[in-house]
Amino acid sequence: MTMNKSELEKFRRLLLDWRDDLQSTSEVREQGSGTVHLDQQSVGRLSRMDAMQGQALAKAGKERAELQLRQIEAALTRIDNNDFGDCMECGEPINPRRLEIDPTVRYCIECAR
Repeated sequence: MTMNKSELEKFRRLLLDWRDDLQSTSEVREQGSGTVHLDQQSVGRLSRMDAMQGQALAKAGKERAELQLRQIEAALTRIDNNDFGDCMECGEPINPRRLEIDPTVRYCIECAR
């Protein structure tokens, strides 16, 4: 069962909005994941540990956002190639409700197990 044009356009818009949102926050993630520079004499040990933990969280967030952007681009390519909504394992249609939750999924619920 192939999706009709309006369904595909709905998912394209959802993916593009999600991509725009991720890209608009990328500068904030970049700033937070940089090297921690602290004056060892004026900053206490806990402050250094907090800064390093914040850096680690920012790096993990940046990596997660980069993965999401790659998944979004792949989903947009599948829309362009008329492969969107079909399971990449068995070829059966993915439940549209599953795609509404995460339009980047590539497998039906059975194959994802």
